[in-house]
Amino acid sequence: MGKTAFLFPGQGAQYLGMGKEIANNYESSKKIYQIASEALGFDIEEICNEKEDVLNNTEYTQPAILTTTIAILEAVKEHGFKADVVAGLSLGEYSALVANEAMDFKEAVCLVRKRGKYMEEAVPEGKGSMAAVLGLEPCTVEEICDGIDGMVMPANYNCPGQIVIAGEVEALNIACEKLEEAGAKRVIKLNVSGPFHTPMLNSAAEKLKKELEDINIVKNSIPYITNVTADYVDDYNNVKILLTKQVVSPVRWEETINRMIDNGVDTFIEIGPGKTLSSFVKKIDRTKKIVNIQDMKTLSKAIKLR
Repeated sequence: MGKTAFLFPGQGAQYLGMGKEIANNYESSKKIYQIASEALGFDIEEICNEKEDVLNNTEYTQPAILTTTIAILEAVKEHGFKADVVAGLSLGEYSALVANEAMDFKEAVCLVRKRGKYMEEAVPEGKGSMAAVLGLEPCTVEEICDGIDGMVMPANYNCPGQIVIAGEVEALNIACEKLEEAGAKRVIKLNVSGPFHTPMLNSAAEKLKKELEDINIVKNSIPYITNVTADYVDDYNNVKILLTKQVVSPVRWEETINRMIDNGVDTFIEIGPGKTLSSFVKKIDRTKKIVNIQDMKTLSKAIKLR
């Protein structure tokens, strides 16, 4: 028998109305929005459904995605789906830690709001950015970034042929030109507020480190893989260190999925808004069973596919 992995999306997956259908059909899901709203002191469900400008503000995006993801997870669990391993992309790592009960949901939702705020504050607007690079090998992208004056580096190794770079705007622009000259199929500037997963966010990492001191993390039976090392976390005493490093380190997503496949995972279930992670897995290994669950239609499809 193969293994099943639950995957959880990161920032950028949000959209207005995410989770609404599930919350309207599952009391356990509705309850998650209520718990989050009480913990945060504002109506997170209203933001998810009615306030797009607020939803796209990093400070609110992060708790909104976490809440929606865990709300959908509650519905998924009601149908008997179980994970043998969990992982999440960037912000999604917090969903993974809630899913395997290493972190309390109420603590997590308040923590990621602060995480989003600190990340937003770390780099002045207009000083940093990100770009997706399509069609080049990692070594080529790394070499070009290393040869540019200023800060620019790979931030996300998503899947074969897709790497996101981040850094100072001027250095990033030069890197984009050189990457196109080196044969990139496309280089796409991303509409983001900062150079995430680079040392430019050191101040955010330091603030997050202090916040994590008060968070209780316990080891659970469901293994999880961290973005920083793309490997299983055996010593849960290291989780806080890894979550701090994650803010300033590249997300090794392709390696994470390959690590799962090497360990016998043949079914990947993306839980939460969007289907970006499902598309990444397809590009890594199209032979695996891949489903995303974000609304009633996709939940019904997943149930039938079992």
